[in-house]
Amino acid sequence: METKPNTAFDEMHLPDAAVRAIYAQYAQWLQDVPLHQLESKRQEAELLFRRVGITFNVYGEDAGSERLIPFDVIPRLLSAAEWTRLSDGAIQRVKALNMFLHDIYHEQNIIKRA
Repeated sequence: METKPNTAFDEMHLPDAAVRAIYAQYAQWLQDVPLHQLESKRQEAELLFRRVGITFNVYGEDAGSERLIPFDVIPRLLSAAEWTRLSDGAIQRVKALNMFLHDIYHEQNIIKRA
């Protein structure tokens, strides 16, 4: 039987299954930590999220059943270059949104030109 390749993105591994440099130490730690310890930490986090109210409702499903915000106990590591790119993009988008909102509440050029 032929198996399908995994098409999901894996932050820790390159396409050839090698570990990305930024994850090298973490991958070793993760290999050594017992699975029950990770599961225990996941359960602790879930309990804390519920206690603090880090949840959302899905309306239309079971009368708005409460769900946890998705999270993973295994962190995503970013290099300085990746973080800079993400940060620059977020700053750019916030600036554009603020300019849009300022225009909507003041000159309304966007509406006039539509």
